[in-house]
Amino acid sequence: MNLEQMKTGTAGMIWRFSAPAIISMILTSLITIADGFFIGNYVGKEGIAAVNLGLPIIYLYLGVGLMVSVGGAAAAGMAQGAGETDSCNQIFRQTAAAALAFSVLLSCAMGFCFQPMLSVLCADGRVTGYFQDYYRIMLLELPVMVVNSSLGMFIRCEGYPQYYMKVSLIDVLLNIFLDYLFADYFYMGVAGIALASLLAALVSLICILYFFVRKARVYRLGKFRFSGEICIRSILNGSSEFIGEMSTGIAMFAYNFVIMRRFGADGVTAFTIVGYVSYAFSMVVVGFGQGTSPLISFAYGADEKMLAADIRKRTNRYVFSAGVLVFLLMAAGMEWYSKVFVQNDRIAEMVRSGMLVFMVSFFFSGINAVTSFYFTATGRAFQSAVISASRGFLVLLVCIFTLPALFGMTGVWLAAPVTELVTFGITLFFLRCENSLER
Repeated sequence: MNLEQMKTGTAGMIWRFSAPAIISMILTSLITIADGFFIGNYVGKEGIAAVNLGLPIIYLYLGVGLMVSVGGAAAAGMAQGAGETDSCNQIFRQTAAAALAFSVLLSCAMGFCFQPMLSVLCADGRVTGYFQDYYRIMLLELPVMVVNSSLGMFIRCEGYPQYYMKVSLIDVLLNIFLDYLFADYFYMGVAGIALASLLAALVSLICILYFFVRKARVYRLGKFRFSGEICIRSILNGSSEFIGEMSTGIAMFAYNFVIMRRFGADGVTAFTIVGYVSYAFSMVVVGFGQGTSPLISFAYGADEKMLAADIRKRTNRYVFSAGVLVFLLMAAGMEWYSKVFVQNDRIAEMVRSGMLVFMVSFFFSGINAVTSFYFTATGRAFQSAVISASRGFLVLLVCIFTLPALFGMTGVWLAAPVTELVTFGITLFFLRCENSLER
């Protein structure tokens, strides 16, 4: 990275690093949406509901992966900015090993949690069978996903975000092709969709490992000296991302719990279909966050705090604009949107009535998330953790359990915008505290 180039062409650097990350994350979201399309059209609404009931499991893996990799990448980025090349390489190797170890151990434990989850959620019949068929295979795929994501952050830190974007493109195209093959030709149902994800992730892993063996200049695979201090510092620094994803997972479990008991599988299916838009938008935001985090860490490590703050401000403007654009696009197209996934009038009406209410949250969620990434990238885990916990757990849970009781299904849609608005107030408070300290 070039500090002078970052100062004179800040916007260009943001887009240079963020655009490939955004495209990569959008491609990642397309995998989930494509899975939903094939499950809805080849399995049915119960298949969509079953996969959604297990989303807390995926968020748990994402939380562990982000905790290890974002914290490690931030520490490595600051070490690189300070000119400590050997130190940042050691952090990389330890981070990659930790991501693999934690995710494999998690898969070993999660196999025993399926039945308790289904019992609490009152799932039965086809939903239970589809859930088990899908997530037994996903316990093999999810560790690969965590490792791919972790190594992908260091590819960006190397200055090659375009390479990881190409890997993501291969992943999504192969996944969609295999989804079609297994669902339409081999009639494998949800198990085939999960198997497609596993095979595509393994191909992506091979491409990523090739980069570090042949192309990497700073971060090289090899032996490392384990450092407890680095491990603790990385985990603490990435704790806000873990809290954020875990909070989202717990909130998703709470959503499913409330919706299943009040509105049944149709309500879960409608919520899932709306959730695809939210997931795609969140991937855009995460792309901005992951793309700018190395820039922020590098600038902050080089004692250019005003530059780091300027990157954050510009990125916040970009994500707000993206939220407005998605809102307008979906407002124009929501009449046909739900029918892409299922042909059910009751579910379609739920989607139409809730889409615009739910998407108001996009005006605030991007700014909250990017600011959380900013605090993580600058080593201030407390502020980042508070923002993540507020928007993904503390405020959201209160909204989930109170608003549906007061307003029915409309309360389900209101939970997200109310949560993000409250969290936005917390975000502004932390930023004002930072500005007063700098003065």
